[in-house]
Amino acid sequence: MSPGAPWPLAVTTSDRVDPALAERAQQAAREVGLPYVARHHKLPLKALLGHTAEALLVFEASAVALVDAHGVLRFSPGLGHLRVKQLDAGVQEDMLVRIADLREGERVLDCTLGLGADAQTAARLVGPTGALTALEKSPALYLLARHGLAGLPRHPRACPIEVVHADAGAYLRALPPGAFDAVLFDPMFERTRKSSHAFEMLRRHADYTPLTRETLAEAQRVARRVVVLKGSPYSSDFKKLGVQPEPARPNATVRWAKLPGGLGSE
Repeated sequence: MSPGAPWPLAVTTSDRVDPALAERAQQAAREVGLPYVARHHKLPLKALLGHTAEALLVFEASAVALVDAHGVLRFSPGLGHLRVKQLDAGVQEDMLVRIADLREGERVLDCTLGLGADAQTAARLVGPTGALTALEKSPALYLLARHGLAGLPRHPRACPIEVVHADAGAYLRALPPGAFDAVLFDPMFERTRKSSHAFEMLRRHADYTPLTRETLAEAQRVARRVVVLKGSPYSSDFKKLGVQPEPARPNATVRWAKLPGGLGSE
């Protein structure tokens, strides 16, 4: 970054700051290696955006907001909450049931947490006796999801979600064979169509490290049973990875694929 240029991303607080909130924001900034900008009630966000930082993670009393020149993104349980409610009602049509066949007591590694819809669903499927670790490389999405998920009431039939700021490839390489029963991927594939405002905001701050065949091979080594891959029907990334998607309806907005685990565990 050139002298005087704004940081790409920084951490700050709401203007109603107190010592505890400031300390929480500073700890978060240190954890992911981002600059921290002190704030007071006479310093509006618009005075910081574009001058001090291009985007800001704003710690509020009970939430974290991602703010840039185009808008604001806050964590919402959203689709994950709806999927869990369907499971609670006995509806077993979720694709993590149909494709991954996640079972109670299993250990699951979600390599691409995003805002946590798949992680919330998987945690409910493996239940209190299971375990779920979720990775997110983007510091913005990691802090949004980590603090957002921590603020949700604990579902009595779900396991806790351990959120880790990490690169999936490096994390997988450090694991022994069969460390998890299932490994999940929902990478940010190439963009091919316009999305909602919230998803466009997410895209601007997502990590675009491409998923490689080498990382998939590591996932198959680490997964005892199955590796599940989720992607867009408008993308060519499945083809680039040499992965055959599962059959889907012609109007499906998401494609799924699965690969066997247990490779290299003999």
